[in-house]
Amino acid sequence: MATWLALVLGIVLLSGCATVANPDPRDPLESYNRSMTNFNEQVDAMVLKPVAIAYKDVTPAPVRTGVSNFFANLSDVWSFVNNVLQLRGEAAASTFMRVNVNTFFGLGGILDVASELGIDRYRQDFGLTLGRWGVNTGPYLVLPILGPSTVRDTFALPIDMKGNLVSYVDPVSARNSLYALRAVEVRSNLLRAGNVLDSAALDKYSFTRDVFLQVRSQAGESQSVQAQEDRNANDGVLPPEPPPAK
Repeated sequence: MATWLALVLGIVLLSGCATVANPDPRDPLESYNRSMTNFNEQVDAMVLKPVAIAYKDVTPAPVRTGVSNFFANLSDVWSFVNNVLQLRGEAAASTFMRVNVNTFFGLGGILDVASELGIDRYRQDFGLTLGRWGVNTGPYLVLPILGPSTVRDTFALPIDMKGNLVSYVDPVSARNSLYALRAVEVRSNLLRAGNVLDSAALDKYSFTRDVFLQVRSQAGESQSVQAQEDRNANDGVLPPEPPPAK
């Protein structure tokens, strides 16, 4: 993973020489980012989107919902760790309850019993944990295949991948199958949003960048723990994942 990150950052530095007129100060690598966005969109159009559409067409909605719930329950474990690292006591307790309720009463997370009981979800990752303790997002950065990111989140990515419980599944074939299923499930959930974005945004790249940076910067400023706790409990928390596409 360290080699992969070094390669990506090397490409960024090499392509950073190219400039665009009136660059956004948050996006000094816009020339590279737009090129990588075009590459990702081509991969999406040729592979990811067709597979996601087929998955949606052949898989019953209750099954897709169960798949989404299962992976969301796994991600809640890492959210719990990051809520603890951020000293968010209420959020950590709520997330701990969600994982236990959904794991033991929701058939391993296939059923989202916790939401039915009104237990809130507080989605977090290590990038937001760094932001909680004063690390700014840094410039916008589009990664190959993975899409929108920031310099901060790119350096946090190896830690986040270690926190993904799927990475500990054996054998490797089963692990890769889960990775593939998760990718298809996420892409299928974004089909409707993608269609709206295609028809509504004059510049899809700028719109995506601005929304992404707004979300990721929520926990980007250094503040005292008590001052942060006095703010809205959901500040610095990732927004809910889109529901499974119908």
